[in-house]
Amino acid sequence: MSGGANPGKAVLYALGANAAIAVAKYAAAAITGSGAMMAEAVHSTADCGNQLLLLLGLKRSKRPPSLDYPLGYGKETYFWSFLVAIMLFSVGGLFSIYEGWHKLHAPEALNRPFIALGVLAFGIVAESFSMWGCLREVNLVRGEQNLWQWFKASRNAELVVIFGEDLSALLGLTLAFGAVVLAMTTGNVMWDALGGIAIGVLLIVVAVLVGVEVKALLVGEGVEPRVRKEMVAFLESRDEIERVLNVLTLHMGADVMVAVKARMKPQGSEEGLVRAINAAEVAFRARFPDVQWIFFEPDLED
Repeated sequence: MSGGANPGKAVLYALGANAAIAVAKYAAAAITGSGAMMAEAVHSTADCGNQLLLLLGLKRSKRPPSLDYPLGYGKETYFWSFLVAIMLFSVGGLFSIYEGWHKLHAPEALNRPFIALGVLAFGIVAESFSMWGCLREVNLVRGEQNLWQWFKASRNAELVVIFGEDLSALLGLTLAFGAVVLAMTTGNVMWDALGGIAIGVLLIVVAVLVGVEVKALLVGEGVEPRVRKEMVAFLESRDEIERVLNVLTLHMGADVMVAVKARMKPQGSEEGLVRAINAAEVAFRARFPDVQWIFFEPDLED
């Protein structure tokens, strides 16, 4: 459940930071000849493209339902998020490994390494700002979970992707900084090439982790187990309901569909039963505002 988080804000924070960083990195890579810096420049460019795709997915997911898509277009966010994970793997990770491998076999001396270090330090500051913006939104929804638990359980594809990108960017910048420092102090440019390869491996690992999480949403995940438990407890607390038989949920982007099967307490008439179900649905939507559709079936057994 979104819980008030705004993934669009996190995407914009990341887009602004990566656009500024990419320009600085390309300039530094051209001046210094650093393979690790070029890998980082490509990484930032790929991230900018990824964030534009996420914004496109967010916009398209808000289209109203139609006859062909009666539950709306919310799942489009999962498609674009999955595409971003693939791009992070192919454009970012594989190119970084290729660039590092090329520099390893055709080494070039670093020119003006202090320029590279200055740009990398600027990048770390800018990415820290982006991560701060992302974590602000994450903290609105993760509750008592640590970040790894939230990442594994989250149903917000955009925040998962941006968190993965920001984390890999910060770690990648740190690796690049260390690689340039080692190459400068030892005089061995092999460290710069190995830094590029390490950044590529890092991006591929993050891309796989993000892709696995988004794939689950694309296939069709329900709400988080803790949220489903809260839903069942809320329904069982209602005076109209004798026993909850089953609750099925499905995330459709930011919206949620819920199907409830419950044994109702006697209401005296068919009209009374309908009023009781309607009252339960109104209260349920008020408690869980992300629920866009609720289908309520009175029954005696599941």
